[in-house]
Amino acid sequence: MADFLTDKPAKLERAFLVGVQTPEMPAGEAAELLAELRELVENLRIQVARAELVNLRRPTPALLLGSGKAEELVALAKAEGADVIVFDEELSPAQQRNWEELSGLAVIDRQEVILEIFADRAHTREAILQVALARMEYSLPRLTRAWTHLSRQRGKGAMGGEGETQLEQDRRIVRDRITHLKAELAAVVRQRDVQRRRRQRVPVPTCAIVGYTNAGKSTLLNTLTGAHVLAADKLFATLDPTTRQLALRGNQKLLVTDTVGFIRRLPHGLIEAFKATLEEVVIADFLIHVLDVTSPHFEHHHATTLGVLAELGAAGRPIITVFNKVDAATPAMLARARQLEPGALRVSARSREGLEALEERCLERIAEAHAVTELMVPHSRYDVIARLHAVGHVQSEDQLEDGVRLIGRYPPAQAAFFAPFVVP
Repeated sequence: MADFLTDKPAKLERAFLVGVQTPEMPAGEAAELLAELRELVENLRIQVARAELVNLRRPTPALLLGSGKAEELVALAKAEGADVIVFDEELSPAQQRNWEELSGLAVIDRQEVILEIFADRAHTREAILQVALARMEYSLPRLTRAWTHLSRQRGKGAMGGEGETQLEQDRRIVRDRITHLKAELAAVVRQRDVQRRRRQRVPVPTCAIVGYTNAGKSTLLNTLTGAHVLAADKLFATLDPTTRQLALRGNQKLLVTDTVGFIRRLPHGLIEAFKATLEEVVIADFLIHVLDVTSPHFEHHHATTLGVLAELGAAGRPIITVFNKVDAATPAMLARARQLEPGALRVSARSREGLEALEERCLERIAEAHAVTELMVPHSRYDVIARLHAVGHVQSEDQLEDGVRLIGRYPPAQAAFFAPFVVP
């Protein structure tokens, strides 16, 4: 798990989890988060030895918890044979260092677990760069954890100036690497912009599938479009956006993009690092927000996704809310879903239940963005008719003596091209 920045063992096997309930949190929320942390840790193939929930009235600067409670937890962790303590609450670099000195064990928090899962899932160049950048920026203020010999000095030479400590050198190395990663990522982003502009030359309506991790977004994309995107029952199976074309009724085309899943307490550095990827969400004509109706916590998942969308600047995008996995839902689950979002659709990406209604709702969103227009096109201008079929949607087409009468829609960007043929 560790890289050169830490002295944690490379392979952690047994984890002791610590959840924290504060007075500001709703009753039971810490227990929900602790259950989610267990799933996160198990996704790293680390066995959870034990989980403890702590009520915290007032945090302390040194250890977050009081020293007596900290010593009690360390004793429990060692009794369980744990080699890592994992906090659901964010630890400051100083708190993390103090816990490691107190326990003699590796100590990490939820943010570091999520970063490690992202690193494990990253396969494309862009995802690898984004995760590496987020990990470097997270590690920079924590470098002192890696060195117990901070007083050691290096003399003047190729590795640094006179009196430069090992820690200062490492900080300089990490800052240089962050600069290098940002430059590499900028080049990848420019390439993505080129690909996006190429798609926009033939403007087709776009939507992005968003939602909490493991809600079934990739399965929905596969079922709708016939794509073969990895759809695994694990957290953050998708890190790279995948865009596929969906043919709706009347040959209306729609570009659908699957995006990285969200989660509560998602590290801000990851949101920043993945902003280039998540731009697909901001520029989409509308969003499909997928919720797992079988999750006991979908209300929190709903709020988390809307919060991340707001942070990305996509809060104003039109949204189609979809409750997925209804084939496995109980009447009580469906009643809770209706209470949260009365107008939401209920679908099953696996059994295809409700997908026709979803496609109709997509057509409605496209119609709202692109007004229906009547055109009269001379028989000599079949290129105009072909263009409307390619970039828009044709509702009807009638062959008349003086031309072809069409009723259809096209993107606003194409208005100037079709303007000479619009019937007033």
